[in-house]
Amino acid sequence: MTFIEQVQDFVYNLLKDKLSSSFIYHNFSHTSDVVKAVKILSEQEKISALESEIAIVAAWFHDTGYIHGFENHEERSIVIATEFLKQYDKTTEYIDQVNALIRATEYHYVPQNVLEKIIKDADFYHFTTVNYCDRCELLRGEWECVKQKQTSDLEWAQENLAVLTECHQFYTDYAIANWQPLKEKNISIIKEKIKSMESGQEVKKEKKNKGDKQGKAAKPDRGIDTLFRITLSNHTRLSGIADSKANILLSVNAIIISIALSTIVPKLDSPRNAHLVIPTFILLTFSVVSIIFAILSTRPKVTTGVFTRRDIEDRKVNLLFFGNFYKMPLEEYEWAMNEIMKDNTYLYNSMIKDLYFLGIVLEKKYKLLRITYNIFMIGIIVSFLAFFLAFHSIQNF
Repeated sequence: MTFIEQVQDFVYNLLKDKLSSSFIYHNFSHTSDVVKAVKILSEQEKISALESEIAIVAAWFHDTGYIHGFENHEERSIVIATEFLKQYDKTTEYIDQVNALIRATEYHYVPQNVLEKIIKDADFYHFTTVNYCDRCELLRGEWECVKQKQTSDLEWAQENLAVLTECHQFYTDYAIANWQPLKEKNISIIKEKIKSMESGQEVKKEKKNKGDKQGKAAKPDRGIDTLFRITLSNHTRLSGIADSKANILLSVNAIIISIALSTIVPKLDSPRNAHLVIPTFILLTFSVVSIIFAILSTRPKVTTGVFTRRDIEDRKVNLLFFGNFYKMPLEEYEWAMNEIMKDNTYLYNSMIKDLYFLGIVLEKKYKLLRITYNIFMIGIIVSFLAFFLAFHSIQNF
């Protein structure tokens, strides 16, 4: 494990174990985004490998002080970082540089060198994202819990606009050229929201939707919920039917084998019953094969039951299926589910994947059941003909 990976692991466990659940914005997810942005800017600004490492380490530690509360969290982050870096025998110069970068993330601080510019821009990378408004709502909710700060929708939008247009600027050349245009798009979106709220359009729409239970805005949500609920119910019912059919075949064939072993097989030692050997063997063979395929149709598939934070961040894992999380700690599962609920696209995609893979399992079950029923049917017919020919031949003899 590299040093950066050790830093990441330490910060992850620290925030997981000690960060209050009230910090729904300043958490490991935000820290990961800042680190990602630092890596991008470090590469674009062409700084040295050592400088890049220092910036990344500072990015990992810059919000760790939140475990002690909101106030003066930068200085508390510096204390945590210093204690950790001393354990790895980092030089005083190295530690001082990391601490200076952490201090540079203070809101009103003006960066003085390229490393400070990098971490300053990275800390506000979310200003450029397509889900900026959703992230702002997380910050709003965090402030309501931590600062007891209550704002109306219009006040919050106006405050965000002021921050974007009056209080913030990018400092690195790459961010100015590539991130500023994305930030401008978000500024335009917020201006439109403010204009709409000030003109009363959103208020009117809200009242109309509340008064009209069949409003257009409500129909898609209810329709989607109904679609998933009915489809999942159908899949579950079909799976139950398949299992019942498999159990019937297992029981019937087990009874046939039991009767054959207890009544027919003991009599095969007699020379007079030699003509029953082949028909009995055919009957038992088809019954055993039917049981095997019936078991295959109901046999569960074992999965790893483990996911990583990277899987959640990359939207690769479906947490609606128990097989993907049953070995994970409760805290990790809670964090992952909260991440899903923040992103409607991820949530709906997970539900779609769940239905899709349930369909795949159902197709396999019914395919094996069809084979099982065919084997059972053929076995009964062949066994009947074999016994018939055996008795007919002995009579003619």
